[in-house]
Amino acid sequence: MKKLVVKLFRDMKQSIVQCIALVLVIAVGAFFYAGLSSYSQKQREYTEDYFATYHLSDLNVYYDRVAVEDVAQFAKVDGVERIEARYTTDALQYFDGYTAAFTIHSLPSDNQINRPMIIEGRLPSEPAEIMVDSHYAEEHSYQVGDSIRLSTNGREVTFEISGLIENVEYVKKNATQDHKTHAIAYVAPEAIPKIAGSLYYNELLIDTKEGHDVDFIAKTMEAQSADLSYLGQTSKERSFGYAQIQQTIYNNGMMSKVIPLILFLISAIILFLTMSRTIDSQRNQIGIMKALGIKNSWIMFHYMEYALLVSIIGSLVGCIVALYVFIPLVTASSAKSYSLPGITFALSPWSVLPPLLFSSSFGLLSVYWSGRTILNERAAHAMRPKPPRNMKNLLIERIPGMWKRISFSHKIILRNLFLNKKKAVASSVGTMVSMVLLIIAVGTQASLLKIANQIEDVYTYDLRVDYKIGTALEAIDLPSDIQSHHFISTLPVELVEANNRENATIVVMEKENNLIQLFDQADRPIAMGDHGVIVPKSYADHYNIVEGDFIQLRFTQPERRNQSVTMEVAQITNQYNHPSFYITPTYLESFRVDYHPTSMLIKANNDTELAGIRQFFEQDQRVNSLTDKQEIQESARYILNQNQFMFVMFIISAVILSLGAVYTISSINIHERNRELATLKVLGYPIGKINRLIFKENIILTGLAAVIAVPLGMYCFTIVINALSSTHQQIPDQLNVTGLLISILLAFLLTMLSNLLLRRNIANIHMTESLKSVE
Repeated sequence: MKKLVVKLFRDMKQSIVQCIALVLVIAVGAFFYAGLSSYSQKQREYTEDYFATYHLSDLNVYYDRVAVEDVAQFAKVDGVERIEARYTTDALQYFDGYTAAFTIHSLPSDNQINRPMIIEGRLPSEPAEIMVDSHYAEEHSYQVGDSIRLSTNGREVTFEISGLIENVEYVKKNATQDHKTHAIAYVAPEAIPKIAGSLYYNELLIDTKEGHDVDFIAKTMEAQSADLSYLGQTSKERSFGYAQIQQTIYNNGMMSKVIPLILFLISAIILFLTMSRTIDSQRNQIGIMKALGIKNSWIMFHYMEYALLVSIIGSLVGCIVALYVFIPLVTASSAKSYSLPGITFALSPWSVLPPLLFSSSFGLLSVYWSGRTILNERAAHAMRPKPPRNMKNLLIERIPGMWKRISFSHKIILRNLFLNKKKAVASSVGTMVSMVLLIIAVGTQASLLKIANQIEDVYTYDLRVDYKIGTALEAIDLPSDIQSHHFISTLPVELVEANNRENATIVVMEKENNLIQLFDQADRPIAMGDHGVIVPKSYADHYNIVEGDFIQLRFTQPERRNQSVTMEVAQITNQYNHPSFYITPTYLESFRVDYHPTSMLIKANNDTELAGIRQFFEQDQRVNSLTDKQEIQESARYILNQNQFMFVMFIISAVILSLGAVYTISSINIHERNRELATLKVLGYPIGKINRLIFKENIILTGLAAVIAVPLGMYCFTIVINALSSTHQQIPDQLNVTGLLISILLAFLLTMLSNLLLRRNIANIHMTESLKSVE
């Protein structure tokens, strides 16, 4: 037993590079599994606890104004656990060169719903005190006790910062999480007259009892608000921050399952091929061990030790690298993307087990599968090399005059490939699997770029003006520098399919609106029509919707009375960002649904006039928010930066797996051909010529692998994209020629790199030892 342990470490030392390659192959899978699973699980657990602890409101109801005495009647609504009234308004803070937009809320007495988490300081208790979100304060170097001057409701108001906070209702402020020009603030109820001129509320926060239907409560609230200045409602699921974090949790959860599974399968195939070929190449050593009286079980266990040791080291290395590389990266990414105060990501000690069990299982299986045949042979038979197989003339040899024109080196290559078909296939499989992974990695990176680029292609306006609920846009005054403008309306709906209900958004815009450009499934521009609804491909794929079908949409706004309409599908459109249904006002009104635009899209005469146009709308108290061209571009860059490191790591991992696969398989090929290569050296072949011989063989094998890997990679890429996509996120599933060429080129470059690393193995072949090894 002791001698077998010594042999184990000697074998590992003699093939140290191959051993390192196997360790790296396993480490890649462990790295992604440990990092993604820990990140996804912690993010899900934290947000669930965060929302529950600080009581994120289940329903927000908006009014023009509601008195204190009117609030009491809503507390009696069946299913309402708690109700709080507050005042909400917008404000501006002016700086040199830019303006920061504030959303100010009053903090209800005995506040329990949407409670702020105090980072520093205390709650405001005086009319002149305010709490500001900590990220905005950090961006502008504000501290507790500093003064801040805001413009709101046509007046200038000065506050003293009493505390820095984060709030559960703003885990995400806006699409780009811009802390410099967007801020959240809270004031005491006593500050409302100072801001609004009198004491009144315009928003109700509702916490519902567990098990009660929020939709039913929403209907009841809307019905009891008939005599009030009711404006609308927003459920928790429809709120921006909650919807964004839930979508991110879903995407991360899918990635934590799909990506590690792919890497595990590829590493398992590579490990299986390597271990089976290693045992087959050491059949003479197995014969010697049998002749020395070592039991078959001990010989089998000896090779299983190699697989187990490599699996343990690889899994530990992958988890350790994930701890010091992956976790810090996702921590920084999460901090930039969301406001989740106090969240920390750590690696679970148990995350090392799945990659260890997966890799060791395939390693042990390959050892058993390959070793049982050799162990059943007699020692004398196993000690001798396998007799060469009878080989018929190749097809090319039967062509008159063709075989004579082929050089001796090329004849050796062709005969070796066709004489050892199984080994050639095994080598091609390893290369093919690696190339498939490269295609998936490069394809996903290209998809990410396409998602970001489509933002600027779809939204061609210079400025989007979103108005407050209830604003009539028909009589809006416009500055003279506007080239064109169009109105749109965004309505919350549900797609009803059998017993399933899926939240969605429907955008109503005129046919003439050229400031939002939609694209069909072939990425060609499409035009709006009055005869149907344009459906995003993400929903169409999930519910098997095709052009000409009829779909049922239910308006979820209480004032719409949950009206359901059946619309004909006019076209399917690619929408990679915030997919929505699109119809025209004429088609909407054909269902007896009134059209009330809520936003305006503006195209300026030129970019120099855009600043003046923006300033004009910033002074309009009816404006809720503004989005300009620069923010659209920042949104595209934000998408890239948010996910860039994940796919860069994926590509690096694909390269490591590919290099490991090509190197390990090629090194075993050289070891099995020691006598043949030693014979060539004896015959006077220089080392350089032998290297070129091996290089050409590997290039041919890579070329053969590419023929199968390209269609297989495209198919696997489609499977991965479908697994990562959802109704609310479409990912492009079309591989372009450039991506395929890059993947193939990378595979050939890695093959050449492997050949450079293998030059030492060929140079170290001992001619006498190799030729007399049989004796």
